[in-house]
Amino acid sequence: MSDIDNDTQGYSIGQVLLATVAGIVGIALFILLVGKIFGVSDKLEVAAPTAAEAQVVENIKPVAMVEVATAESGAKVEKSGEEVVKAVCAMCHAAGLMNAPKIGDKAQWGPRIAQGYETLVKNALEGIRTMPARGGNPALTDGEIANAVAHMANASGAKFTAPAPKAAEPAPVAVETKPAEPVAAVVAEQPAPAAGKGGEGGEEVYKATCAMCHTPGLMNAPKLGDKAQWEPRIKQGHATLVTNATKGIRMMPAKGGNPALTDAEVAGAVKYMANAAGAGF
Repeated sequence: MSDIDNDTQGYSIGQVLLATVAGIVGIALFILLVGKIFGVSDKLEVAAPTAAEAQVVENIKPVAMVEVATAESGAKVEKSGEEVVKAVCAMCHAAGLMNAPKIGDKAQWGPRIAQGYETLVKNALEGIRTMPARGGNPALTDGEIANAVAHMANASGAKFTAPAPKAAEPAPVAVETKPAEPVAAVVAEQPAPAAGKGGEGGEEVYKATCAMCHTPGLMNAPKLGDKAQWEPRIKQGHATLVTNATKGIRMMPAKGGNPALTDAEVAGAVKYMANAAGAGF
């Protein structure tokens, strides 16, 4: 009787263990199935590497970002001969000042035209006798000078052909550097730049531009060093003289006919001439 009871009891324990294992496995499968259906396991698997990748990207992030943009300004367009003559050359060539051949005077231009177009252009570029290089305007290009020579010579009997304009150069590219994060910068105070572009002082500007009229006193321009002529002008004050020289007054064109001059250069030239006549500017 006891043997039968023991067999029955062992069988029942095995069933219990089997059921327990089956239940655990079933629960695990159920959880895995639910995870697959709702994407929980995928999220868990992806989360860790994504965070790691983000950290790596942050660590190797550059200090500054460089952006390349095309500049808005286009290539320089050369002025025509007529435009250059009106703006620069006419000051002397219209009235024949300082022995400049008058535009349209075939008698005066005849021997010059006979020298050839290339020679006339070379003389205009480098300057000759009382005519300064490039008519006193260093901003003019070789092509613009050549155009002006052809325009004046052809108006006086020549048949020169001005050079074809150069192909427009591509617009420059501006490179801008932007910091990835705000960075505190310390900017040292810089001394004010000296008057005059490219290191030019009042004397240099005077020699290149102003001397053409102020040395011989052309068109009622006060001569350099003539105290009697400069005295009433000096009384007007430095600021007034600079304004007149910058904007032009009576026979004197704005900036002495050289628009490439900066206001500081004009002011330097005025100071140089006035001081040479007794001012204390």
